[in-house]
Amino acid sequence: MNLKDTIVTIPDFPKKGIMFRDITTLLENGEAFAYTTEEIAKFAEEIGATIIVGPEARGFLFGAPVAAKLKLGFVPVRKPGKLPRAQITEEYSLEYGTNTLCIHEDALSKDDKVLIVDDLLATGGTALAAAHLCEKTGAEVVGLAFVIDLVDLKGKELLKDYKVKTLVEFEGE
Repeated sequence: MNLKDTIVTIPDFPKKGIMFRDITTLLENGEAFAYTTEEIAKFAEEIGATIIVGPEARGFLFGAPVAAKLKLGFVPVRKPGKLPRAQITEEYSLEYGTNTLCIHEDALSKDDKVLIVDDLLATGGTALAAAHLCEKTGAEVVGLAFVIDLVDLKGKELLKDYKVKTLVEFEGE
């Protein structure tokens, strides 16, 4: 299946010069959504993942179905103030400033082999922060999977220490 055909590009959104890759059209296509879930699930099995982690919010959309298909647990990574129990945090740099991700401190253990799933790989900063957050719990990150890779932003280079799977590539930002 050519997933690229199911993703609409919106020029100049959210600001001029950005080519926004809209995954809602992929989600609306049942065959494409099922194919995406299946391909990421195959990768999870290949690398021996025992649990799926998804960063807020689009990582939930792709990670949770993969976890359900494989009968694995799903752990959400959230923004500050969204998790009710004790948590671990990871602050990371953005182009202008910083951001923080959080995970429940008891969500993962040293025996877990984590696959992080998200919709888009851009610069890799969020994905790397999510990986570091999982590693702080003692878990092993065995891979990261993304629907889209914005190849010009070179996120795979930042994630060179991990196995990375992407399903479709787009040039530009």
